[in-house]
Amino acid sequence: MIAFVKGRIDDISEENVVLDVGGIGYNIKISTGTAASLPGIGEEIKLYTYTCVREDMFSLFGFLTRDELEIFKKLITVNGIGPKGGLAILSAMSADDLRFAIISGDAASISKAPGIGKKTAERVILDLKDKISIEDTLVQKEIHQYSDCNGRGDQHAKNEAVEALTALGYSATDALHAVKAVQIEDDMDVETVLKLALKNMF
Repeated sequence: MIAFVKGRIDDISEENVVLDVGGIGYNIKISTGTAASLPGIGEEIKLYTYTCVREDMFSLFGFLTRDELEIFKKLITVNGIGPKGGLAILSAMSADDLRFAIISGDAASISKAPGIGKKTAERVILDLKDKISIEDTLVQKEIHQYSDCNGRGDQHAKNEAVEALTALGYSATDALHAVKAVQIEDDMDVETVLKLALKNMF
């Protein structure tokens, strides 16, 4: 329903962030890892969101990357794992660590999340093992290491371009290689990086 929310941080806690978007405050549930990665009050950020609508609740769950949002969506398809449980797991471990735990059958690591017992962790592994490949897991880890190398504005543009290409249907490997090949100039925006990266796809 709501793909992302971009706004100024008004308040942050371990489980929530309030974003001021045109004078309206959006209360968005986040993982503790996301909370720790956010800039300070008054800074502008973009969160990719999952909308949960129930009879007695309307909630937004926010993530700094599309990748984390996608692994969250996979988690909540597992019987017994709702949005709250999915966020609890991603608070206990990163998306990369979760993928490796699923592939290796490491239920003990997953069950460290609050409210997630051993049987539920085993169900996560059983249900998602065929939906996660070791190749994609290694590529995503490389993307995240690439993203963490520095915090410059041009790096942010590259990260956004990689995510945009994967959203268009390109593989994470091809997207990463195409964006890496772009020669970044000062103040180059995401759209420009994306256009140049697309040329590298052909």
